[in-house]
Amino acid sequence: MKLKVAWIGKTKEPAIQSLTDEYLKRLKHYAEVEGISLKDEAALLKLARETRPAKHSLILLDSRGKQLSSEELAKWLGKYQDRNPLPLLFAIGGADGFSEEAHKSATLVLSLGKMTLAHELARVVLLEQLYRAFTILKGHPYHLGH
Repeated sequence: MKLKVAWIGKTKEPAIQSLTDEYLKRLKHYAEVEGISLKDEAALLKLARETRPAKHSLILLDSRGKQLSSEELAKWLGKYQDRNPLPLLFAIGGADGFSEEAHKSATLVLSLGKMTLAHELARVVLLEQLYRAFTILKGHPYHLGH
């Protein structure tokens, strides 16, 4: 499975960059993964529509999106992996969120919870949950079900 995790804006905190790098490294054991910093939403939509080698299925992170447990996210990723060859593009927006156009382009709008998270922190939480989901799928003891 191919994954891209994109965020809008530059990383300001070295600790966030360190955690981002750590979870990207861990994820590489389970999927082909890339982290990408983008200038704005237009760059994100362009990336989502790229046709070389294939376009992406866009997953937007938005507090009003669908909330999944870690197990449900793992199940969703497993089913996606089995039925869809397109790479997944997870996107964390800027402070203003995403436009209606971005929402219409999305395969899934996903929420990390009802609480508001700083965008850089949301990136780390997403990466950790993606890592957790793959460990669940592979039966790795990282996730103990609680």
